[in-house]
Amino acid sequence: MESVNPVKNSDKVLDQSQRKGLSNGVNPYYSIPIKIKEIIPETSNITTFILDGMPIKFEAGQFAELTVPGVGEAPFTPSSSPYAKNMEFTIMQVGRVTTALFNLKEGDLVGVRGPFGKPYPLKDFKGKEIYIVGGGVGFAPLRSLFLALLHNIKDYKKIYIRYGARTPDDIVYRRLIPDWQKINGVDIALTVDVGDESWKETVGVVTVLLEQIPVNVKSSPTIVCGPPIMLKFATKRLIEAGFTHSNIYLSMESNMSCGFGKCNHCRLGEIYVCKDGPVLTWENVKDIEEPFI
Repeated sequence: MESVNPVKNSDKVLDQSQRKGLSNGVNPYYSIPIKIKEIIPETSNITTFILDGMPIKFEAGQFAELTVPGVGEAPFTPSSSPYAKNMEFTIMQVGRVTTALFNLKEGDLVGVRGPFGKPYPLKDFKGKEIYIVGGGVGFAPLRSLFLALLHNIKDYKKIYIRYGARTPDDIVYRRLIPDWQKINGVDIALTVDVGDESWKETVGVVTVLLEQIPVNVKSSPTIVCGPPIMLKFATKRLIEAGFTHSNIYLSMESNMSCGFGKCNHCRLGEIYVCKDGPVLTWENVKDIEEPFI
């Protein structure tokens, strides 16, 4: 859900007295203005916005509220590494705020507030094989996780990525994947629902890539992000494969709004996704009647 929180021309980064005692030194109610440095179209309706700096510190899996001045704000998980110099958001155009965002130009001002939510527990992943499953624009938060893992890649046995899109033209980060596939310790497999004459890899929904799982399912964490229907059937397959329920990490961010657990828009049973998540395990949500909505 998109809400209104315009960035005023007079907004500025908080001074030290205002920062004192606040998480990460930033007031989570305050939208920090920052310029768009670069805009990179990824697909016909998905674009990466690179900001001119890192307005807030975050960990992979956390999200921020991104504001379009005079229009409103919406929650997005950064797609950049937490260690990068510039914060990036890879966003699909779906509503009023995202449409306004897509109409902005390089050099225009946006606002960022946060971070919110709980990150991926990377310390628990050390020494293990990491199995990442993504679909569509769900690759955006997974890219942040992937880049955070690469920052200390020697801490992990191997990183596997299994990603699906509708067509070859809908693959997010297609420009970057060839370089990632060359990294020692990284194994990437792709699939599309509908191929074309140039497509030489797998054709089918992303679960076809999960028929053979080359990791130790009893000890390896698996991380899933994508549309709700994809989350549902990917999770089902991972459970069938034998992954421990507490090791199936789900990014459940599709219904988030306020970031504080006040609006009830993201509530799942007794869970407030924006506060208790958006990184949740299957163990957390398995008793909820319809967690993938």
